[in-house]
Amino acid sequence: MIKFGTGGWRAIIADEFTKANIRLVAAGLARLALEEGYEGQQICVGYDRRFLSKEAAHWAAEVLVGYGFRPFIVARSSPTPLIMFTTKSMNLPYGMAVTASHNPAIYNGIKLFTRGGRDADVTVTRKIEEKIAALEGTEVPWVDYDEAVADGRITEGYPVNEYIDSILDAVDVYAIKRSRPRIAIDPMFGVSQSCLRTILLTCRCDVDVIHEQHDTLFGGKMPAPDRETLKQLQHFVVDNKCDLGIATDGDADRLGVIDERGSYVHPNTLLLLLYYYLLKYRGWTGPCVRNNSTTHLLDRVAQGMGQVCYEVPVGFKHISAKMTETNAIIGGESSGGMAVRGHISGKDGIYAAALLVEMLAVTGKSLSALYREITDQYGELFYEEASYTMHPAKKAELQTLIFEQKQYPAFGQEIDHISREDGCKVYFADGSWVICRFSGTEPLLRFSAEAQTPDRAREYMGAWKAFLGL
Repeated sequence: MIKFGTGGWRAIIADEFTKANIRLVAAGLARLALEEGYEGQQICVGYDRRFLSKEAAHWAAEVLVGYGFRPFIVARSSPTPLIMFTTKSMNLPYGMAVTASHNPAIYNGIKLFTRGGRDADVTVTRKIEEKIAALEGTEVPWVDYDEAVADGRITEGYPVNEYIDSILDAVDVYAIKRSRPRIAIDPMFGVSQSCLRTILLTCRCDVDVIHEQHDTLFGGKMPAPDRETLKQLQHFVVDNKCDLGIATDGDADRLGVIDERGSYVHPNTLLLLLYYYLLKYRGWTGPCVRNNSTTHLLDRVAQGMGQVCYEVPVGFKHISAKMTETNAIIGGESSGGMAVRGHISGKDGIYAAALLVEMLAVTGKSLSALYREITDQYGELFYEEASYTMHPAKKAELQTLIFEQKQYPAFGQEIDHISREDGCKVYFADGSWVICRFSGTEPLLRFSAEAQTPDRAREYMGAWKAFLGL
């Protein structure tokens, strides 16, 4: 069964990520689009640098042609945000990116987008799952890729300039030019290097790049810009006296940052800094949106500046939808994805990186100094997280315990309330919290907690770990 999670459909290559299943996903999308009256229209298809990504994009396009659609193929490996931007700018009903984002190299997958370049929500993906299930035992029509290109049913293009220009139009290029910071980039063997380097060089930054070559094994590490994978970038920033180190995940929709001291900056802090900057220094007004595993310091900043912070389940489709509903300034998640009003509705690590560079140029302050400016006003909370590999049998057992029997640990703290909307999140009376939830993209059980001290946050996660016998 092909099932979509919080970040599209992802599967292990040669296990479930196969030519037959890729064609089924494309057929499910095509049948839904036909039902919605989009017969004969263009659908954007793009891909990243993963093993089989280009081939999978072509297999999917062949099926779309077989159903009478006219795919627009982003003809080089590209950031997922560029594919979302193209779907939006061409006003297409659907878009598709072949990527498994930050998953290990043995995975690949497909992300789907709806009109406006938004992540397909659960209503859309469930309909596609139903269409796929109904295809069992039937022949999926397809047309040879080269044949379809030759007769004009497939169009190839590379709208990278339009995407780059949209970001340059949205940031203060002249402020960055005056500042001329030195920036180190780590695309983690992914697809951000051309776009991000071009943007920063246009702004007259001094740019160095590491890990820019094509490597489908991602240097033997997960292409996720976190504390453990950015050690080399940390050393490079310190050794070369850079003002900032910027890393993006495999498909460039997530961001990781190293500050001027060589310290890893957690995505929670990045989201907090950008929201504060947009409110105070750009003079914007509006709420922010975070998922249920992201820092509550955003709530304090929002309240202190007369705004509102909204909480949604994990999955950027929920953030995008709430941002549209509330006209929010910014939305994001603790894993490094964020979106800003006025750009695409999904997360974009390249745009977020450019905005961070603008923030340093306009304020004249380092990331650490800006963070101190915020905590001096709103206090500080300490965030901890952990994850554990979860086999299917154990997952089913714990799901019964947590969600059917509604069990949870004895924390020894006064509980304000508990939410099981997405995982089990316990809100304590003193404003601290802890959440236990199953990943929607990997076979993992994740814990996050935030409290007045690091030890207290770790105690909350330790209570869950002991309670579940992990």
